[in-house]
Amino acid sequence: MLDPRSIGQQSANMSDLKLFNSLTRKLEVFQPVHPGEARVYSCGPTVYNYPHIGNMRAYVFADVLGRTLSFKGYKLTHVINITDVGHLTDDADSGEDKLEKAAAERAQSIWDIARHYTEAYWADVKALNIREPAKWSVATDYIDEMIEFAKGIADKHCYELDSGLYFDVSTVADYGRLARAVTEEGEARIDAVAGKRNAADFAIWRKTPPDEKRQMEWDSPWGRGAPGWHLECSVMGGKLLGFPFDIHTGGIDHREIHHPNEIAQNQAHCCTDGLDVAENSGARIWMHNNFLVERSGKMSKSSGEFLRLQLLIDKGYHPLAYRMMCLQAHYRSELEFSWEGLQAALTRLKRMVMAVENIPLDAPSDAPEENYAWIDRAISQDLNTPQLLSTFEFSIQSKQVAVGEKAEILRRVDPLLGLDLLNLTRADLRIRPKSATITEAEIEAALARRKEARATKDFATSDAIRDELSAKGVEVMDGDPLGWEWRL
Repeated sequence: MLDPRSIGQQSANMSDLKLFNSLTRKLEVFQPVHPGEARVYSCGPTVYNYPHIGNMRAYVFADVLGRTLSFKGYKLTHVINITDVGHLTDDADSGEDKLEKAAAERAQSIWDIARHYTEAYWADVKALNIREPAKWSVATDYIDEMIEFAKGIADKHCYELDSGLYFDVSTVADYGRLARAVTEEGEARIDAVAGKRNAADFAIWRKTPPDEKRQMEWDSPWGRGAPGWHLECSVMGGKLLGFPFDIHTGGIDHREIHHPNEIAQNQAHCCTDGLDVAENSGARIWMHNNFLVERSGKMSKSSGEFLRLQLLIDKGYHPLAYRMMCLQAHYRSELEFSWEGLQAALTRLKRMVMAVENIPLDAPSDAPEENYAWIDRAISQDLNTPQLLSTFEFSIQSKQVAVGEKAEILRRVDPLLGLDLLNLTRADLRIRPKSATITEAEIEAALARRKEARATKDFATSDAIRDELSAKGVEVMDGDPLGWEWRL
């Protein structure tokens, strides 16, 4: 573990913020398009179902990015979209609209479906202590703008088929560079559509078939229908942040099809020049977090294997234990989920809470500024949260670090990590599993009786109480170094 005191007397000036650009496949120094500002767009959820915890990793990552930009002194404008129309059951531009399909299966209004799952997503965002963006952009609020955008590029870049308006990817330079489509066979995932000029061409506008009626459909120059999924992000990103903006984020799955198509639209709207100039893509930097995986493979809603954040809570895990789990791995690394790993993350979080309890938060520090340089250097290296966590943990637990210095480290690092250590208590972390039948008051009363029995060396009664609690799902943790005494 890195001792912050081993850094030596280094400059207290901020380090350059280096971020990995998926478009160039290299680390680049962040240089804002607008001095002093940072404008970020994150691909948000399609609200046809509950988000699984793999989905939520993307928003923990984007939150850390936003917190880092704020820490570095930039005025942050962060936009996250809500997709309530246009996203098909196959990301590769085929199948049914996910919202229409969910509404039909549940015999509900598509608007009610969207509202319910949007609120569920927002609840998870709050539970994970993810900061609210400057704007939640809802796709159906921008239909007129999407039609105008499509009209502006249609003559030079699109063609019409019976099924809708399609984008011709051969009309822009370097299509698929983000995905490395030529070498990674990205185009092979796209189903053939009769009449398409190129296998990778994609729908800008989908006409409603003559024998169907959608719950969400609008009039357009190409017939009544709905926008394509890729169009939404181009329109909302450009309108709310302006082209080019600084950073576009999303899961690594977006890197293969959705984001290359978005980039092609951006090029058509702004220029058709190549992607050697990153700004031509619509954003200066494209960033992607890697998958959360189980031993059985990548998590998927369609396979029925996905885990909701609420399931973790129902099993007795505080949601910030999952945030801790995400922070322990670099965002570009695959993160394996297991219940054992989640328990280890919760234990680590408990240790931090215990350490923070012994730090007076208002304690002043006379330590020189260079004693805190490690904080900036760690987060400036492509959001190196594993290193930041390790050094932070060492610092707040070390007897060699003065109390005032610990307090200042805590004040600086907690807003970066977003673990809410300035407010979190032991009681907060003791989540009652949904299956538990015994109350906390009953547990505490039994433990008090057991403590009295042990004090009088009545070990028979002590063991009987322990067995009684065990039968009700309570594990009494004698000798627990964390001092938590019991868990359900």
